[in-house]
Amino acid sequence: MLTIELCDRQQALAFDAARLKSAVASVLGDAGYDEGAISIAIVDDDEIHELNRRYLSHDYATDVLSFVLEQEAGRIEGEIIASADTAARCAGEFGWAAEDELLLYVVHGALHLAGHDDADDTPRAAMREAERRYLAGFGVAPPADEAAPERRAGSADS
Repeated sequence: MLTIELCDRQQALAFDAARLKSAVASVLGDAGYDEGAISIAIVDDDEIHELNRRYLSHDYATDVLSFVLEQEAGRIEGEIIASADTAARCAGEFGWAAEDELLLYVVHGALHLAGHDDADDTPRAAMREAERRYLAGFGVAPPADEAAPERRAGSADS
C-alpha cells in the first residue's frame, strides 16, 4: 500500500488535501509504485527557502522540492515540499486559482519522484505534457501553453 501523509504548515492558502494526495497517488501509481510512503508538506516561502538553501545550496524560495528517500521496484519513499506563498503569488500572474497552482507544484514534485527530469529540453517537454495530463484529470488546464517552465528549477531528486 502507498501511504501519503500531508502536513500543512502555512497560512497563505486554503486547499483540498485529498485532491493533492489523489494527484500524487495517480502519478506514482501510473509509474508502477504501489507500495511505500510519501510525505507532502505545504509550507511558506521562508521554510522552503531554508530547505532549498540547506539541501540544494540555492539561496532563494522556490515553488517545489522533491526528494527520493528510498526507491526499488514497485516501492518508493519520498518527500514533496511545496510553497503555498509562491502558489498564491504566481497564480495571479498566470491568471488561475492559487489552489490549481499548488496542485501543479505537487504534480510536478510527484513526477520528479517518478523519475521525470526537466533539466534538458526533450525531457522537459515530456514532463510538461505529463503535468497537463494530470491536471486535466482534475478538470484543470494551465493558462499558458507551457506549465511555467521557468519556475521548475527548484525540484530535486536526492
